[in-house]
Amino acid sequence: MKVLDLRCAQDHRFEGWFASEEDAQSQISRDLVQCPVCGDHAVSRLPSAPRLNLSGATAKPALTQGRDGEPGKAEAQQMMQALQAHYLKAVRRVLAQTEDVGDRFVEEARRMHYEEAPERGIRGSATAEEVQALAEEGIDTFPLIVPDALKQTAH
Repeated sequence: MKVLDLRCAQDHRFEGWFASEEDAQSQISRDLVQCPVCGDHAVSRLPSAPRLNLSGATAKPALTQGRDGEPGKAEAQQMMQALQAHYLKAVRRVLAQTEDVGDRFVEEARRMHYEEAPERGIRGSATAEEVQALAEEGIDTFPLIVPDALKQTAH
């Protein structure tokens, strides 16, 4: 098993697991690998060092700071990766706890608002104009960007 550090064109960093180096190159070249955050297929491999798991090695390296007292580049990347992981976890939770009503989103939101349907968590699609019309009726909505990788059934 080959674990590679990857990056999309939007600079989202993530891991890819492949059977071999050749398998990784083949999948990347055929646009089969996509960013789990934004769905971008423009993925490139980052340089990475082998990982060593040493028993008893529990000390964490101290955070380094840049010249201005802010976190250094490596720490900033780690924080960004942690933020991305939290975002994906939150999106997965929303997907698991809501009903996908698709193009019927506006209709279902109105039905619930006017007590013609039971209140529940729903998600779907609506145009900017439809969202504005819902807001004018006192129906709150919020946009949620769901990466393509989370919309598909896992194989």
